[in-house]
Parts: sequence; C-alpha cells; structure tokens
Amino acid sequence: MTNTYKDLIHQTFDFPQDGFEFIDDDLLFNGVSMTEIIRKYGTPLKLIYLPKIGSQIQKAKSLFKKAFKEHKYGGKYYYCYCTKSSHFSHILEEVLRNDVHIETSYAYDINIIRKLYERKLFDKSRFIICNGFKTRTYTSKIAALINDGFENVIPVLDNMSEIDAYQRTVRGPCNIGIRIAAEEEPTFEFYTSRLGIRWRDILEYYVQKIHTNKKFRLKMLHFFINTGIRDNAYYWSELNKALNVYCQLRKICPTLDSINIGGGFPIKNSLGFDYDYDYMIREVVLQIKNACKKNKIPVPNIFTEFGSFTVGESGANLYKVIAQKQQ
Repeated sequence: MTNTYKDLIHQTFDFPQDGFEFIDDDLLFNGVSMTEIIRKYGTPLKLIYLPKIGSQIQKAKSLFKKAFKEHKYGGKYYYCYCTKSSHFSHILEEVLRNDVHIETSYAYDINIIRKLYERKLFDKSRFIICNGFKTRTYTSKIAALINDGFENVIPVLDNMSEIDAYQRTVRGPCNIGIRIAAEEEPTFEFYTSRLGIRWRDILEYYVQKIHTNKKFRLKMLHFFINTGIRDNAYYWSELNKALNVYCQLRKICPTLDSINIGGGFPIKNSLGFDYDYDYMIREVVLQIKNACKKNKIPVPNIFTEFGSFTVGESGANLYKVIAQKQQ
C-alpha cells in the first residue's frame, strides 16, 4: 500500500496535467523547477510565471477567432483586462504586450492608465471600459481622459443619474454604455444585482435621457453575471434576456454596436477542474448571432472582461510542510 501525497494525487486525479509535470521526482510548474526555486529563495514564496498570462490571452483570442469563422460572425472581438484582478506593474506590462484593452473599476485605475500612457505602454486609441459605481472623483477622472483625447473611453452607466456627471464635465461628444442589472441566482442573498439599471427600465431611460441628447452616443450594452460564464440554465437565461434588450435598443439606436459579456471564465482552482472553453465560446457567439438574425439587426462587436482568467493560473504559492499531525 502506498500512502505518499504524490501517490494520492496520482490515484485521485489525471496528473500530470497542463502546467505541471514530473521529471525525476522534481515538480515543474510551467517548465520551471520548483525544487530549484525553493533552494534559491526558500519558503513560503509566491511566484508569478508571466508567460502564462500571454498564453491565456492568446488562448481566448484564438477560440473567439475560431468561433467567428465557424459561425461566419461579422463583428469584432475585443479582449479587456480587469485591472482589479492585479494592479502590479509587471502584470500590466505583460498584459499590454498582447494587444488588449482595459476595464476599470475605481478612480485610482485612471491614475494607472495615466502612468502607463506616460511610459508609452498604453495609447489613446485603446478601449477603456469604465465600470463600477462611480464617485465624483471617478467620474471627474473619466471625463478628464475623454477631454484629453483618449478616444475610446466608454463609461458604462451603473445608475440613471451617472450620465449627469458627464453632461457637466465632458466637453465634446461622449461614448457611453449601459449596464443591465442582472437577476442573481435564486440562492443569492438578493435577487437583483446592486449594479446596473433594471432591464425593464433601459428602453425608456434611453429614449428620455440619451436618444435626443447630441452629446452622447450609446455604444455598448454591458451584461455581467456574478458567477461567471457557465453552462447552466441560469447563465443562458440571463444572456438571452440581455440579448433581447440589445436587439430592442439596436432597432432605435443606430450607434449601438457592441455587447460586453462581462463575467469571467472559471479557472483551474483544483486538479479536478474541467471546463470546455471552446464549446462555451462557440455557443455564446452562436446565440448572439441567432438573436440578431431573428431581429434582423447587425451582429455586435463582442467585448469580454477577463481578470482571474488572465492572471489566476500564472501564480503559485510554495510552502514547506513542517510537521505531520495524525488524529
């Protein structure tokens, strides 16, 4: 009978698997010897394997490209990184090497974008999707970006009064988005998301506040599911609800050309992880195309906001077992 931890792993999981391998009893993480790392730096230790970030981004881009080709999808795909997942400079530098865009959540994210621009790591043509509840400081910094010529800033309206801040502070035309307040899973503590505008109110809100306002161009409808993009009835129901709102809006709003399917992909947080990224992307693209075809409107550009998916599998924590306790 074998009772080592290594034997337990082999008996319980399909191992080694992507990102891990054994060579002469040495565990390698993305090709890097953990034994050598421990000998050099000791434990406990947190490490980041930066190339994994780029490979995750390219994986998503490749799968969307494949799905677009398979379904003859006419829109474009834009990969956005959520800065809240990791603000470290070495992370953002690696992310931006892969031709991606940025999603912000807080006022200080705008400071980060300014610094990246000063260092010539970020240019004014990239998309900046500004999400979250916005304080006066946050809206002021967003407006300053727009006024300074960052041409693809899209503040996503989280509530009905947010637009008033941009009416006062943005000098020229302003692209905006609207976030749908998704209905949470039945087991959640509250039924409707605290973020966004109720889907029943969006059409009326657009007609009253945006349609005849020459300052604003509605460009994006933002749909976010807190539990992420998963193959279950709840996700597909909420996606279809968002698509119905998009199609109704697009019929009266010719500037609307993008849908943001916020809510990230799950990541490998255990050796038992199993998720079919290829299937989910193909199915999402197909459902968007079918909804637009049914309503006789052009398909939208698709934006995603991947934070944990981008950086989550690039990190590892190393510890030393200092004792064994049996009870």
